[in-house]
Amino acid sequence: MAFSKTRIRHQGGVDATVGERVIITIKRLGINGEGIGYLRHKIIFIPGVLPGEVVSATITDVAPSFLRGVMTHVEKPSPDRVQPSDPNYGKVGGLELNHLAYPAQVRFKDDVLRQALAKFAPRDYKDYQIKPGIGMANPTHYRYKAQFPLAVEHGQVVAGMYAPGTHDLIPITDSITQSKRTMQTINELVKLLNALHIPIYDLAHHQQGLRTLVVRESATTPEVQVTLISSVENFPGRDLLRDGIRKTMPRVTSLMENTNPNDTSLIWGPNTIHLAGEKTITEILRGHKFVLSPEAFFQLNPVQTEQLYAIALRALDLQADDRLIDAYAGVGTLGLTAAPHVAEVRGMETISAAVRDAQYNAKINGITNAQYETGKAEVIIPRWRANGWTPTALIVDPPRTGLDSALRRTIVQERPAKFVYISCNPSTLARDLVTLTEAYDVDWIQSIDMFPQTARCEAVVQLSLRK
Repeated sequence: MAFSKTRIRHQGGVDATVGERVIITIKRLGINGEGIGYLRHKIIFIPGVLPGEVVSATITDVAPSFLRGVMTHVEKPSPDRVQPSDPNYGKVGGLELNHLAYPAQVRFKDDVLRQALAKFAPRDYKDYQIKPGIGMANPTHYRYKAQFPLAVEHGQVVAGMYAPGTHDLIPITDSITQSKRTMQTINELVKLLNALHIPIYDLAHHQQGLRTLVVRESATTPEVQVTLISSVENFPGRDLLRDGIRKTMPRVTSLMENTNPNDTSLIWGPNTIHLAGEKTITEILRGHKFVLSPEAFFQLNPVQTEQLYAIALRALDLQADDRLIDAYAGVGTLGLTAAPHVAEVRGMETISAAVRDAQYNAKINGITNAQYETGKAEVIIPRWRANGWTPTALIVDPPRTGLDSALRRTIVQERPAKFVYISCNPSTLARDLVTLTEAYDVDWIQSIDMFPQTARCEAVVQLSLRK
């Protein structure tokens, strides 16, 4: 590996050079799973190393406040180091902790919560009760959805993931995190694409065609949904591919096409059409049926989702006269699960297809005390209050970006007595708590490992209205 000779002068007049080989003792892991050590009083980030290890590393990047490096040899390994089990470890994202023994992975995610809280310092954060994380009995093959972009390499279509920070596609045919049936479906689709000579999208050569394969399977039914994401509707060879899937892949019960004509890193485009089979697949969660359209949000790890929802609903302590808001409702999984225990559920979601799914899910489950609207919570909640409806309980399950700033202010103003926050990003959770703790106390935080082998952390937070 070649490096340019870049220098930075550190405090005390000490230089560090790109390409310099150093010995580092790793103090802890950062929130992205990278090792953190110090070189001449300057922080250095090194992926693939563990706390307590002494490693040889090469400096790859210098900046005024930090350094980056790559590990070249482990001089003193951690007792928690294991042999990575995924063939793509070190090549793609989503496997940052595959070299760390699983019990230590779970402990690390509790530490990530503490790091995020220390950074943003919401009110009384040092006194928060952080319960021990809940891991999986079998922390492999847990993801029931895959989104793999496509490329042509050496004349053959491949599906996989991009190497971090690049547009280099790493072919993936096996994965320790994806379910076996999902990977089998991906591999069969790629084989069919090659057999039928289906054109693959290539911006550089102005080639229209197929961009991405999306496979979602149900954990509780035999159903599998495939969405073909293309650069143009009715891409060349589409009908041939549709007929090939129907003939050779009977496990695919729902076949859809989504069109994304833009040069963008976003996977999904604005238009989705039905090609064959059903328009949705069905999942069963906590005794309720949920239909899922291609773009609808549903937790990727069904085993841990059962635990996640059980903990969240226990934390709400719902009573028969409660009026519950289900914000960021998705297809209604949380709200509809809670509906039999409360007077009324109202939810909202910005994706109209998900709202249609939520409304239909209420119908097929015989739930008559739940309603869902398309729109933003910070707009809808004040309107409900203006019309005379006030909530007694609130549950939020936002994306990684956390709560919108306007919604944080709305919650503090509305002040429902019972409040549970499900977070998939400790950093945005800690940021949001800075505002939310103006009105609420944090009773406890419970991490649940929804994404083993990765640095991603999910947590349930119980908040109570300050007296």
